[in-house]
Amino acid sequence: MSYVITVIKDKIAYVTLARPDKMNAISLEMLDDVIAAAHDLKDADINCVVLSGEGRAFCAGIDIMSLSSLMGQDMEEVLVKRTHGQTNRFQEFALAWRALEVPVIAAMHGVCFGAGLQLAAGADIRIAAPDTKLSIMEMKWGLIPDMGGMVLFPELLRTDILRRLTYTAEVIEAPQAAEWGLVTEIADDPLVLAMALARDIATQSPSAVRAAKRLTGLAKTASAAEVLMAEATEQAALIGKPDQMAAIARGMAAKAKTKK
Repeated sequence: MSYVITVIKDKIAYVTLARPDKMNAISLEMLDDVIAAAHDLKDADINCVVLSGEGRAFCAGIDIMSLSSLMGQDMEEVLVKRTHGQTNRFQEFALAWRALEVPVIAAMHGVCFGAGLQLAAGADIRIAAPDTKLSIMEMKWGLIPDMGGMVLFPELLRTDILRRLTYTAEVIEAPQAAEWGLVTEIADDPLVLAMALARDIATQSPSAVRAAKRLTGLAKTASAAEVLMAEATEQAALIGKPDQMAAIARGMAAKAKTKK
C-alpha cells in the first residue's frame, strides 16, 4: 500500500498525500513513498506537478509515534550520513520536489505543520485556503526543522520572521503566512486554482519553463555575473527549438486575433 497517489493527465502530474485518517501525518513508510513519488517523476513526460493532501489537511507533520522506532539508533547513521547526494532521507523528502525540472504547485488546506510545511516550501508555488493553519512546528518537540527547511525557508521569509516562527512553533493562518511570504496566494478552493494554474503552465514552452525554473533557482545564490551568463546561455539554447517556435506562433496568432 502506498500513501501517495500519482495520476498523470495532459502532462500534469497530480500527486496526492493519501493518509487521510492521520491528516496525512508522515510516517517513515509515507516518507519513503513521498520520496519515491518525486523520483518517479524525474523522467516522466510532464510539464507541471500539483501536490495536495487527501481529507481534512494537507499534512499535519511528522507522525511522532512512527519516529519512536528510531530511538536508540545511531543518529550519525540516521541523519548525518548522506543517502541521496547532498541530502539524507529526511531532507530528500522536501528537496526532491525542488529538484524536479518542472514547476510544482502545492495546494494547502486544513493544517500544514512541520514536515508538511517543509514539503510545501519545496514547491515553486503555494496556494492555501483562507483558514489553513501553518507552523514550523519542530520546536514543540525540542527539535529543529531538518527536512530541507533551512535551505527552503530563507528563500521565502525574512530572517527575523524565520527566527520567530522557528523559536516559538507559533501557528499562523494563511493571510499572515501570505503577508510574510510562506504562501503565494489564497483561494477558497486551492486545489481548483492549482489545477487551473498547472494547465496554464502546461500550455507554455516546456523548454522555456524548465529554463526559467533553473534560472530562478540560480538567481538566489549566484553572483550577478553568473546569473547574466546563465540568462544568455539558456536563451541561446532556447531560440529555434520547436516548442519555442510554437510558442511564438501561438503568441502571434493571439495578437492577430485581438486586433480584429
